[in-house]
Amino acid sequence: MAVITTALHTEMQQSYLEYAMSVIVGRALPDVRDGLKPVHRRILYAMHELGLTPDRPYRKCARVVGDVLGKYHPHGDQAVYDALVRLVQDFSSRYPLLGGHGNFGSVDNDPPAAMRYTETRLAPIGNEALLTEIGEATVDFVGNFDNSQQEPTVLPAQLPVLLLNGSSGIAVGMATNIPPHNLGEVVDGLIALIDHPNLPDAKLFELIPGPDFPTGGEIIGTDGIQEAYTTGRGSISVRGIAQVEELQIGRGRHRRTALVVTELPYQVNKAAWIEKMAELVNLGRLEGIADLRDESDRDGIRVVIELRRDVNPQKILTNLYRQTALQSNFGTIMLALADGQPRQMPLRELLQQFLNFREETLTRRYRHELGQAETRLHIVEGLLIALTNLDLVIDILRHAPDGSTAKMQFQERLDLSDRQADAILAMPLRRLIGTERQSLQTEFDTLTAQMQDLQRLLSDRRELLKVLKRDLRGLKKKYADPRRTKIIAGRSQESGARRQESGVRNQQLEIGEQLMLDQQPLTVNSQSLTDSPVHEAEEETVVELTQRGYIRRLAPKAFQRSQSKAVEKPTQVLEDSDDFVAQTEFATTSQTLVVFTRSGKAYPLSVKDVPHVSGKSRGTPLVTLLPPSAQSDPASVVGCFVLPDSLDGIDLLLVTQQGRIKRLPASELGELTGRGLTVLKLKQDDQLAFVSLTEVGDQLVLATAGGRLLRLAVNDEQLPPLSRAAQGNLAIRLRKQERLVGYTLIYQGDDLLLMSEQGYAKRLAIDTLRLSTAGDLGTQSFKFTSKTDALAGMVAVAPETAITLLTSANRMARLAGNAVPLKGRDELGDRPLKLDSDERIASLTIPKFPVADSEDEDG
Repeated sequence: MAVITTALHTEMQQSYLEYAMSVIVGRALPDVRDGLKPVHRRILYAMHELGLTPDRPYRKCARVVGDVLGKYHPHGDQAVYDALVRLVQDFSSRYPLLGGHGNFGSVDNDPPAAMRYTETRLAPIGNEALLTEIGEATVDFVGNFDNSQQEPTVLPAQLPVLLLNGSSGIAVGMATNIPPHNLGEVVDGLIALIDHPNLPDAKLFELIPGPDFPTGGEIIGTDGIQEAYTTGRGSISVRGIAQVEELQIGRGRHRRTALVVTELPYQVNKAAWIEKMAELVNLGRLEGIADLRDESDRDGIRVVIELRRDVNPQKILTNLYRQTALQSNFGTIMLALADGQPRQMPLRELLQQFLNFREETLTRRYRHELGQAETRLHIVEGLLIALTNLDLVIDILRHAPDGSTAKMQFQERLDLSDRQADAILAMPLRRLIGTERQSLQTEFDTLTAQMQDLQRLLSDRRELLKVLKRDLRGLKKKYADPRRTKIIAGRSQESGARRQESGVRNQQLEIGEQLMLDQQPLTVNSQSLTDSPVHEAEEETVVELTQRGYIRRLAPKAFQRSQSKAVEKPTQVLEDSDDFVAQTEFATTSQTLVVFTRSGKAYPLSVKDVPHVSGKSRGTPLVTLLPPSAQSDPASVVGCFVLPDSLDGIDLLLVTQQGRIKRLPASELGELTGRGLTVLKLKQDDQLAFVSLTEVGDQLVLATAGGRLLRLAVNDEQLPPLSRAAQGNLAIRLRKQERLVGYTLIYQGDDLLLMSEQGYAKRLAIDTLRLSTAGDLGTQSFKFTSKTDALAGMVAVAPETAITLLTSANRMARLAGNAVPLKGRDELGDRPLKLDSDERIASLTIPKFPVADSEDEDG
């Protein structure tokens, strides 16, 4: 035996390169054509050989793993089973290629059941998109590890699985990490590249805006996506989805604010994430969290993070993004095997590589079909010649001593080929029947037409690409689904910090050069109203609240100029950005506004904390100036007024949507703090609808959608004072499907203006309504012309009062009170405003002053 002397470094270099290429090509990296690694390709092909199609019963995974090991993949059974499990998991693959029956793990990284318990079969998309065209005619086959079987080098993929499901793997000296994408978007991008090969990157990125992860979430910013798509490498910031909810704690009325997480970033272990949160809370690095609960079930993820009182949920959420995996970066490396070599490719090249492969596959398939059609047509042509010369064929067969002689005479006397002569000798006698002759002629015509179509496809690339596009559209129609991952435009923020989108859009804090603009809601100082105020100069100011719930503060001079320049418009159409002032309050910066919400709570808001505006800014959403617990519903504010200097002899009137009323001494508001004060205990499904200040001797009127009015005196007999914990008494009985639409206090000289949804209006004298007792049905005071009509609202007006109407078409109209005629309870109303056929009156408002945008107080 000869000994070959070799330098150690040479042998190590050669051996290491062979090992590295073996790992790169044979294990770790996917092929750009079908998007599969060898183990996945072998699993799918073995299942195809076993006949485990979507219409067949499930088979044990152990059987599949055994076939893969024995025929194609001589590695560990656990490695093969782990790869099979990943093909089944819908939280790992955007479009799972296998269907599963049994426990295949979870997002908590729970291990799957043993392979002897689980069952699998091909998923419809895996079977149709990867295996329907399998065969030596479309792709190359090679021998397996012992040359006892043949296996495909690539599957004839009809969809770019590499982009649809992504891929990750670590090879020797290189790695790949390709995110999953949406099928519909990828198909649109492929078709666009077919139609326009020089399509600009910007247009391509509009069709494929970014990855689409199976677990949903949000992608923050598009810079990382564009870098990955143009260079093949980039960092994409992904965060989970969280929302603020008010939770009912226990059997009482106590409610607690909570963050509820329903989606996590891709490949984040939910159990490990919750454990990390708990660890940070215990270490004191996450403050404000009272409890953590995992309420996830088979319907989806739901992690509840209960917060302590007086904690800003947005601040907690920002800390979660920064300190936990709720926001993480997906490092994209679009590396795959192209022509047997690892290459990092941009999105356009990945798509083009697939299109080239798909075109090659179709060409090979059609060439094979053309060859088969030509062979069959040649034989059918010979059979037809034999039937045409049937007497001669029978004579040859009768006198020929053996088959070889008969075959030779067929070739000589009928001018047939060797294959045609063999087919005639093998032709059964039943082919001599007339119907069989007709079937042969039909087959001949069909084959001729098929060959012409195939030759057209092979000779005209445009026709071939039409077929390719038709196949792509068919698969899109069958398997595409809506995008799960949202993309939020803007620059990504380093260190996992996230963009906050609150209602305070005009106050932005710049954090470093690269950080995004965080918009934080203002919080209310928890200092009691009885505490000494900060020593600041007291200023007179004007507070305006708009119909859309915005609040702003003006200097008195700016307010006066705006009123002098205000122009009354009888009718105008509101744009989405338009608004109008519905309430004006004169105050000083040392006073306090009291804000009431539908949940029956009152919150203090210092007048000086209302943003001062100039120019034409409409201000800030009022709800964003309240504590976080009141911000869950943007439309939660019911009413707002300046707290009087003296609360003696003043009461609050609180009316609920179910017709209950409560009189509460205003002195209770002296206990207001930043946490808010519960002023009304509500029944289930009820909410606060109207609130106002009142005194004994006042009178009020309630209106229902059915046109009934109830006039009630404010006194101890009808409305006795109640405590904050009381629910209130029944003010008016409501019929089924009926609701309260109006509430007003009435004074000497006022009339009631009623208007229906269809635009009929009338004024009603107060004297026509009798004083009722609490709990009555009220008096029918509006006559409708249609059964589908209902009362839209009611306001108390004087002759000079101007009413602002808002319709369902977002159209605003101003109406003078004296323009509506005074009528009786049984009379029909008039239509002062012409409405479209599907337009309805939505609300009635009485602004205290004409509407106008403020001007800069310096001119």
